[in-house]
Amino acid sequence: MTTPATRQQALQDQEFDPRMSARPIRTAPLIRTLRAAVPALLVALALPAAGTARAVGTVTGQPHVVPACGAAPAGQARCFALLRTDVHGGLGVRGPAAAATSRTGATAADTALPAGYGPDDLRAAYGLPSTGGADQTIALVDAYDDPTAEADLAVYRATYGLPACTTDNGCFRKVNQRGDTAPLPASGATSNWATETGLDLEMASAACPQCRLLLVEADDPVLSDLAAAVDTSVALGATEVSNSYGGTEAHGTVGYAKHYSHPGVAMVASSGDSGYTVPPFPAAYSSVVAVGGTSLTRADTDRGWQETAWAGAGSGCSAWVDKPAWQQDTDCPGRTIADVSVVADPDTGPAVYITSTPRGSGGWTIAGGTSASAPYVAGVIALAGDPGTFPDASRLYAAPAAGLNDVTEGANGTCDGDYLCTAVPGYDGPTGNGTPNGLSAF
Repeated sequence: MTTPATRQQALQDQEFDPRMSARPIRTAPLIRTLRAAVPALLVALALPAAGTARAVGTVTGQPHVVPACGAAPAGQARCFALLRTDVHGGLGVRGPAAAATSRTGATAADTALPAGYGPDDLRAAYGLPSTGGADQTIALVDAYDDPTAEADLAVYRATYGLPACTTDNGCFRKVNQRGDTAPLPASGATSNWATETGLDLEMASAACPQCRLLLVEADDPVLSDLAAAVDTSVALGATEVSNSYGGTEAHGTVGYAKHYSHPGVAMVASSGDSGYTVPPFPAAYSSVVAVGGTSLTRADTDRGWQETAWAGAGSGCSAWVDKPAWQQDTDCPGRTIADVSVVADPDTGPAVYITSTPRGSGGWTIAGGTSASAPYVAGVIALAGDPGTFPDASRLYAAPAAGLNDVTEGANGTCDGDYLCTAVPGYDGPTGNGTPNGLSAF
């Protein structure tokens, strides 16, 4: 039943809904406007301390890498998944599981694991246990429907020996933004949002194989629909919510911050794939763990791996969100992103299995972008099993140094070596406080 309170809430939401653009926008008090404008001007003018921020857009410089989703119009978000165009691994289960089926005509390619990192590789790189999180539910929020989400997930998990996660066994659930199993949104295959969905589900699975997965599909990428899907995720029992999408912060976007703040639930979002630039929302919200990205390679070291800041990893200084008390960096007057990171470089990225694509039948390939790192970090938080300690990212700033791998090389823009776009000892924009080294920081 509609009450005065719900009508008032609807009016507040309409103020920030791009579909209600005919409504006059309320004028904020002058002091608030000036306060927000100053850091925005500093970013635009590129003060020497902060360097020069890149223009918005994917800046990987990798000709064999393409963004899954195109540019989004004002008032909408775009997915941040990136795909390799030079990797075509075919269809179906691979690896030992394929060999065990003794299929007629199975080739060496069928019985080898796909190109790209698998769950065991990532677990070794980040020192994670193989069990845990059975009482956790990771929600993946995306736009449109991925009609092959469950089937693709089954192939991925079977290939890597992960336990089945299906509707029948209660591990997997797919709903629309209202929490209903039908009707589902229009297919996201043509727009490539289905690619994003597949990547999200598989990266969450790689980090936390025993976690339950809740896929909540917004009707479209309009900000109000995505925000509604986040609220539905929490209402249906999500303990972690992963958001691998974003849009450039601007007037009105802060109005959605309340949807990304739920006590007891960890909110995670991609920092973007545009390098050093204006930060995207929802990653810029102070209640969200903003996840950056690295390039991950094997190395002859005690760890066995090395990481550098990935050139495309999003970082920046918010002009609209206050600097939280737990952030102490000095060259940004507002909220700085990112907070933490894992591998996101498609050249050193994970294997994924996706068949709902606009180009052919899809199958095995390698993906990346901070769309890969955000759901993986959501899985790490779930693996640790204490999402209530993440009302924001403050835990990562107080974590013992041994709990995170400090990334000290690489850059994602030009800023005269400043930490906002250059990996340095301690905190920096592209990689945050570092990458997981076990679960003690989480």
